[in-house]
Amino acid sequence: MTTWAGDTESKPAPGPLARVQALVNTVELPAGPDRLAHPDDAAPWLQANGLLSEGVRPTDAELDQVRKVREALRALLIHNSGGPPPDADDLAVLRALTGASAARVDLGPDGEVRLSAAGEGMGERLLELLLVMRDAQRDGTWARLKACANDACAWAFYDRSRNRGGTWCDMASCGNMLKNREFRARRRAGGAS
Repeated sequence: MTTWAGDTESKPAPGPLARVQALVNTVELPAGPDRLAHPDDAAPWLQANGLLSEGVRPTDAELDQVRKVREALRALLIHNSGGPPPDADDLAVLRALTGASAARVDLGPDGEVRLSAAGEGMGERLLELLLVMRDAQRDGTWARLKACANDACAWAFYDRSRNRGGTWCDMASCGNMLKNREFRARRRAGGAS
């Protein structure tokens, strides 16, 4: 059985936002294993995370769509970390998802308005993740879900720091590497004058 890095998060997001984090962390960048590369690896994960019905095998087109949504969400998390805003292609992937899927509005017995995807297809199930994102934007937790500032990593982590200034998924690996890189760059710049 394959062990996947995303199965245990050192900085997990709360509640439903953990589903977005889990999707982004289905691949180890830059060239590590991709849990969504093959239907046999992807199916159990997609089923466990509510993106695929039990006993169904994802199509190549569905896997391609999920991977594109994953990278579009990663672009948003990079922006949450102080990186550039997502580019037009990333936003187009998410807009295509919202344009092709419908949401349903329900009123609970307590008077709470609830949004959910209308349908059981892959697109509708991915739309559920955008609804989670919307709720997290409203309650302030979205800005705390970030991608590691190490471009070679970009692992999604939840920033629980008091000042919301977390930058790395792990200080021991990515943080030290980037701090050393910045230190060497400052020394070279200082020595060149």
